[in-house]
Amino acid sequence: MTILNYTEAVEYIYNIPKFTTKNKPEHTVEFLNRLGHPERSMKIIHVAGTNGKGSVCAFLSTMLTEAGKRTALFTSPHLVKINERFQINNEMVSDEEFLSAFLKVLDVVKGMQADGLPHPTYFELLFGVAMVLFEELKAEYVVLETGLGGRLDATNTVEHPLATVITSISLDHTEILGDTIEKIAFEKAGIIKPGVPVIYDGSSPEAEKVILARAKELGSPAYPVYPSMCEVFLKSDKSIDFYLNCGYYEHTAVEVPYLADYQMMNSSLALVALDTIDKDHEISLKTRLAGIRKTRWQGRMETVMPGVVLDGAHNAAGVKEFVRTVKEIEGSRRVVMLFAAVVEKNFETMIETICHETNLSAVVATEIKGDRNVPAEDLAAIFRKYTDAPVTAVSGISDAFEEALKEKEDGMLFCVGSLYLVGELKAILAERKKKES
Repeated sequence: MTILNYTEAVEYIYNIPKFTTKNKPEHTVEFLNRLGHPERSMKIIHVAGTNGKGSVCAFLSTMLTEAGKRTALFTSPHLVKINERFQINNEMVSDEEFLSAFLKVLDVVKGMQADGLPHPTYFELLFGVAMVLFEELKAEYVVLETGLGGRLDATNTVEHPLATVITSISLDHTEILGDTIEKIAFEKAGIIKPGVPVIYDGSSPEAEKVILARAKELGSPAYPVYPSMCEVFLKSDKSIDFYLNCGYYEHTAVEVPYLADYQMMNSSLALVALDTIDKDHEISLKTRLAGIRKTRWQGRMETVMPGVVLDGAHNAAGVKEFVRTVKEIEGSRRVVMLFAAVVEKNFETMIETICHETNLSAVVATEIKGDRNVPAEDLAAIFRKYTDAPVTAVSGISDAFEEALKEKEDGMLFCVGSLYLVGELKAILAERKKKES
């Protein structure tokens, strides 16, 4: 088929899962080889982990951009538009830029198929587009987020990153990555490269043991960040100020523009990672801290309207952190929840944790579009098992959001359970804004 415009290109990508299976890393290496190894022209920081990797990528990208470096960012998933995955200096690329890179990649894909090689997977293709796109747009640095796991991820074909970062590790995608912290840590630690520094979240002793063993095996300097290195001294409903005590950052006051505690660890990982690639401090401390302060990352405890927060908490660890944040607010204000989930997640456990650990005033259950949705009525029935708060089921997300806003009154509304819910709400809010202007 001939692709003529951006819409057709995006439609082609969305159809990929229908005609391909997971490919081995050797396939991605051949793909990059045929693309002319665009990744070799850029300085890459590679980030893996269960939770927090998107935020760490955003902190790194913003600090480098603040320092005047031309910085590319490749992350997933997107919430509203596929271009969100490809950013230059924290601005998503244009449709024209995306299409130009996609067409180059498609030519290579056709050549591979003609030679009897399998079609790249959905994620593999997007990774190829990213590398071509970033080379075309003359990126100096690339902050690269893994898709799933690490060891066998398409992004792990990058041979010589400047640094690798491993964020917090918890049980998620256990059917693919393994059912213990150690097994999952082994997959994440697969991104460590010989002699390349690894900066990691040291909160889990089980994960740390695996990461350190791999780092030692490869002669890679390892830099842990522990929760004890972060000391809070000021909190508001918009930000947290804390002291970071870690190497170069001795008693450094950091302002992180989020109300969730876990962003202290994510921002600290980014700061330590930047220090390992900029040991001469060409990028000043003032610039680094300004980058942290200016970072914005969609759908992670993101305030989108007064008293309305979107959070993509969609696994046990994410919900645990979400609950910690809500507990600090709930004593003084009414707390309302809008919730949706995808079918493969352990949503009953998520709901049980939320209901037992927080004091909800009202719940609105809804459902995302598509065949992975859990019906609103099913979610509402589970909520009713665990909470005495009034629970309403509204299948359409737009109507559910309106209902939840009514329930909120002068309290707080948290929209949680799936990044797909966050994405659909972002689209609804953008539409509202357009109408209002």
